[in-house]
Amino acid sequence: MIEPFGNQYVVARRVYSANAFGEEHKKKERRHKTPLDHLKQCCSCSTKKAKRIALSLFPIASWLPAYQIKEWLLSDIVSGISTGLVAVLQGLAFALLVNVPPSYGLYAAFFPVIIYFFLGTSRHISVGPFPVLSMMVGAVVVRVTSTTSPTGGNNTSISNDLDSSSDEQKVMVAAMVTILSGIIQLLLGVLQIGFVVIYLSESLISGFTTAAAIHVLVSQLKFILQLTVPAHTDPFSIFKVLESVFTQIQKTNIADLVTALIILVVVSAVKEVNQRFKAKLPVPIPIELIMTVIAAGVSYGFDFKTRFNVAVVGKMNSGFQPPIQPDPKIFQDTIGDSFGIAIVGFAVAFSVARVYSLKYDYPINGNQELIALGLGNIFGGSFRGFASSTALSRSGVQESTGGKTQIAGILSAVIVLIVIVAIGFLLEPLQKSVLAALALGNLKGMLMQFAEIGRLWRKDKYDCLIWIMTFIFAIVLGLGLGLAASVAFQLLTIVFRTQFPKCSTLANVGRSNIYKNRKDYSDMYEPEGIKIFRCPSPIYFANIGFFRQKLFDAVGFSPLRILCKRKKALKKIRKMQKKGLIQVTPKGCICTVDNFKDSDEELDNHEIEELDQPINTTDLPFQIDWNADLPLNIVVPKISLHSLILDFSAVSFLDVSSMRGLKKIFQEFIRIEVDVYIVGTDDDFIEKLTRCEFFDDEVKDSIFFLTIHDAVLHILMKKDYITSKVSTSQEKEVKTDFIVNTNGGLRNRECQVPLETKF
Repeated sequence: MIEPFGNQYVVARRVYSANAFGEEHKKKERRHKTPLDHLKQCCSCSTKKAKRIALSLFPIASWLPAYQIKEWLLSDIVSGISTGLVAVLQGLAFALLVNVPPSYGLYAAFFPVIIYFFLGTSRHISVGPFPVLSMMVGAVVVRVTSTTSPTGGNNTSISNDLDSSSDEQKVMVAAMVTILSGIIQLLLGVLQIGFVVIYLSESLISGFTTAAAIHVLVSQLKFILQLTVPAHTDPFSIFKVLESVFTQIQKTNIADLVTALIILVVVSAVKEVNQRFKAKLPVPIPIELIMTVIAAGVSYGFDFKTRFNVAVVGKMNSGFQPPIQPDPKIFQDTIGDSFGIAIVGFAVAFSVARVYSLKYDYPINGNQELIALGLGNIFGGSFRGFASSTALSRSGVQESTGGKTQIAGILSAVIVLIVIVAIGFLLEPLQKSVLAALALGNLKGMLMQFAEIGRLWRKDKYDCLIWIMTFIFAIVLGLGLGLAASVAFQLLTIVFRTQFPKCSTLANVGRSNIYKNRKDYSDMYEPEGIKIFRCPSPIYFANIGFFRQKLFDAVGFSPLRILCKRKKALKKIRKMQKKGLIQVTPKGCICTVDNFKDSDEELDNHEIEELDQPINTTDLPFQIDWNADLPLNIVVPKISLHSLILDFSAVSFLDVSSMRGLKKIFQEFIRIEVDVYIVGTDDDFIEKLTRCEFFDDEVKDSIFFLTIHDAVLHILMKKDYITSKVSTSQEKEVKTDFIVNTNGGLRNRECQVPLETKF
């Protein structure tokens, strides 16, 4: 019964153990589904289910009929044109990261958008090239083609297109990696295991993308300075590239460097204006487009290629090429890299899509996103594109310019299509240093994530450590190995968190039913003789030893040590009793000597009762009070603890190994007369213990209580009952069942009598 009084409430109910609650409130009979039941449900067919599957596979069928033409169309047109112009420039720029001719970046900006329009669930992300994925694909391209690609040359060679056979080989590798990563994404989506992305935390993704931005920055130096830099893909490659750049720094092409710096300064300044005045500007200023047009015009008009020997985009392929023929050998050599590319691409796209879905309140489906991205990469790779995801800056343009649906996305693809088939030749005189500068201009947001370190340190030191180590791994080992090492390290931190949990001792706050860490509050009350211990993590084979040690530290002793001492003392008392040194009389027990010497060594050499058995005193005519001062020179550590409460409300599971260890801990406490109680567990937890035969004559299933307060009240009522029983019985006559007295004498179980010592 609950009675409210203002902002307080009074609850009147009985003290519940788990057994008592189960007797009073009967559980429902529930039938849990078997794997066969799930299989039947999966294979069943109905009109409703078929419609649901069709709508899930083609989300366009759900939002396109509800499209509001008058309210949304104009916004989508403006957004589509703006996003398309940015997509063209980013496609050209990010192709340099893949080490393929710039024109192939347009294919990566076109085909995935078409597929995502029909199959994607997000209405706001812009699918296409992403610098991190481009760097990862580029690393694979360099590694696979390193035996056939030229590794050296002079400054003039960088201004020409690569050898056609080398170009084809690089395009082939990039396409095969893209197709394979698309197949992996498609399989993950079809098998409904898109949850793998949960193993990439926000801290890991942030640290990884920041490191990738550093890789992008270093990789673009050769285009900005127009230097011939050998390709490196092994660990420490970033340092080898920097070494190569600085050893050739005197060969820098000043025209390319000056052009890139001007582009960087202007683009960064205007983007800052766009950000600061985004509420007042109808659309962001398309500074990348403006600078590209100016740079291409100036380069063509003043013939920079001939006069200053700058590297330009060169011949732009007009139209589309036939689908590429798969190469199984490349699949075999790149499957590990493709898996990493597939996971990173999906993780980035899904995280951005989730932000917009929460902002505009519509659902997204992770598995369907995998299918859409996978098919987009398969089609894009088949037509010589490279891996796509979503660029944060491009998606920001699509959303900030008023994009409402993927109509804006399909219009951006139309802009890319126009460039591919009609006006691509206009970009041929554009300097590669301009594209490199535009690529660097998109890194500001990624590099600004360095500020995450301080925030993460304040929030969670483990997350901060994950960020730092991910950044270091990706920088030192490269993006592929760095990602694998980062995931492994992140999983290791999870093991550390559960293997070394922050256990605490609880106490009552303000004499209420609330129990908190006793170190955190001043008005704490600890019931005498009761210790409340909380474990905040699962208990399993790896941390049961740590749990045991923390528990013993909390209570202040090792129960096994106490048990050993008591059994040694019991052996000495038995020896004294057999020699007649302790005699039982109607008035009590009499110790007939004032000294009894029996060395510990002699006791150790004699057989002591097994420690895995409880203390048995039934053969003695008296009972021993172990917290009393025992007679003569018998010394046993005293303990004031009589009850131990374990708060397992945060313990989600136990494994078989930890059950054995836990049962042993319980038995050790019970054998030294410390009652153990468990609170906060659910019924499944208790049922699992029952199935595993956890309970016996010592550890009973009555130790479970619903809450800490239930257990505390039960203990207090139990002790009050025993105390009142002892007080009442003191008026009765003395019996011949005795306890060793607390002052060196002997006392009856029911009442204390003086000690008589004979000399």
